[in-house]
Amino acid sequence: MSETLLDIKDLRVSYGGRSFLGLRSTGFEAVKGASLSIRAGETLGLVGESGSGKSSIANTLLGLVPAASGTMRFNGTDLAALDTHYPPEVRRNIQAVFQDPYSSLNPSMTVEQIVTEPLKIHTSMSRAERRERAAELLRLVNLPETHLPRFPNEFSGGQRQRIAIAAALALQPKLIVLDEPVSALDVSTQNQIINLLYERRDALGIAYLLIAHDLALVHHISDRIAVMYLGHIVEEGPADRVYHRPAHPYTKALLDAVPLLDPARQRARRAARRAAPASELPRMAEAGCPYRNRCAFAMERCHKDVPTSLDVSGGGTAQCFLVEGGTAGVSGLKEKVTT
Repeated sequence: MSETLLDIKDLRVSYGGRSFLGLRSTGFEAVKGASLSIRAGETLGLVGESGSGKSSIANTLLGLVPAASGTMRFNGTDLAALDTHYPPEVRRNIQAVFQDPYSSLNPSMTVEQIVTEPLKIHTSMSRAERRERAAELLRLVNLPETHLPRFPNEFSGGQRQRIAIAAALALQPKLIVLDEPVSALDVSTQNQIINLLYERRDALGIAYLLIAHDLALVHHISDRIAVMYLGHIVEEGPADRVYHRPAHPYTKALLDAVPLLDPARQRARRAARRAAPASELPRMAEAGCPYRNRCAFAMERCHKDVPTSLDVSGGGTAQCFLVEGGTAGVSGLKEKVTT
């Protein structure tokens, strides 16, 4: 088993309130004690609704937002203690590919300039050596060398994302943060980019933190999956176990939202969803489990006590009382539990 590359413990990320006409609003805690780890060469998929805190973890890891508390130990260095002031060695080993390839690339720079910029900053390579490396990187992402003098506006969304991936690979990093890397692309292009990332990971031994909404997509490429809800990691474990046997009710709800290929089953699911009692919108619970306001399996204790991370049958953990004793959690229930 490979060594742990990134180990995040009890991470908290807060955003200060804004001042308007002399009044100051209260701050907002986006990540509330999250813990996760990634081994060298491994892909961890981080999923959850918008606003769950996924991108806040990514931005804190990248040094764009300071951590309020907790630790982020990367390759032996606690990044949280550096307060976003990362040394060059750390920055070259953590790269990122962002969601929108139409805005993440500088429109005034050529492909060669975009791909070689990290090399210009972090290495002593000559211009000729950088150009040779840029051509090699384009080949890695299945683009021809003839694209080097062209500008981003001359390419499709999928081609632009390939260029962004080439730039992220330039310094041979140990970890790449993929923040919704295919959500702005059409379905066929999404598959091409995901397959490309899969191939490059196996060939180069890079670890990925893959952030996405789509559990089916994350399951395709990830070794492990972590599920976030309102700043909490509510479940994590091997990708196959989480996808096929979810332990937490929120993970099950995310999976139930994935469209089915069978029209009859999809219609039956839609009818069952309409017949079920309406759940509340996401909001912070005053006490107890953070998901209790929306959970169809909530018990009396869920309204009073906060579940800790408990071991799940099949591997991983879940913050849910249904998994006490190492059971399968919600996937092992045959009937709805009511309070």
